[in-house]
Amino acid sequence: MTTRIDRKFASLKEEGRPALVTYFMAGDPDYETSLKIMKALPEAGADIIELGVPFSDPMADGPAIQAAGLRALKGGQTLVKTLAMAAEFREADDTTPIVLMGYYNPIYIHGVERFLAEAKEAGVDGLIIVDLPPEMDEELCIPALKAGINFIRLATPTTDDKRLPKVLENTSGFVYYVSMTGITGSALPDTSKVAGAVSRIKAHTALPVCVGFGVKTSEQAKIIGASADGVVVGTAIVNAVANTIRPDGSLVADPAEAVATMVRGLSTGIRAARLAAAE
Repeated sequence: MTTRIDRKFASLKEEGRPALVTYFMAGDPDYETSLKIMKALPEAGADIIELGVPFSDPMADGPAIQAAGLRALKGGQTLVKTLAMAAEFREADDTTPIVLMGYYNPIYIHGVERFLAEAKEAGVDGLIIVDLPPEMDEELCIPALKAGINFIRLATPTTDDKRLPKVLENTSGFVYYVSMTGITGSALPDTSKVAGAVSRIKAHTALPVCVGFGVKTSEQAKIIGASADGVVVGTAIVNAVANTIRPDGSLVADPAEAVATMVRGLSTGIRAARLAAAE
């Protein structure tokens, strides 16, 4: 199968630059505002959109993304509404890849077959389900691949060469390398070790390798993008949204514009990455 993700990385390879992968929480702070954020991302320079599915027990998420998920849940966001958001985005953009990122429980409750059919119909290209290890591939990974949806796996600094082939076995689209151990947004990535980690993963797979967890600035994006095929930014974007929301829920500023401003800066770093590497 060939997905929008595959086509995007092929296009970026021709351009000679890494991808900017942007994560935000669907429904934060409400459905319409987050849809506006989603629509603003490609124009600001995002190449791939990771759409967070809010969940009440987000064990891998740091405080910022947990808070975003709670705001979204409080605002009535659900898995069904998240799929509707993807479908509404697709009405005007049929090229930007959409990856749903979240946990298995809402999908399991919804029903795997039903979810995959609706996700495909909505224009979803890939899934990152952080609490499903390779040993559970029959649950969702294999059915997703059969449905024509990429299943993207996480690799970490503790994923050694013995474990890595198992992690990569049914991975498609790209490999998401988590550049540190711990929860999202908990520390800055050690950029000095990224190139070696990317090289080690590439020895096991031909898939693109994207690096995330802790990337906050244009300079970090530039350094990581010199060796990685993509840079993932999440917590910094979620914080940009949070900074526009008063304690009573009213807005200080337009969240979509705040995110677009940040993403434009990150995109500048990404687009300079390979130029810097070549100097």
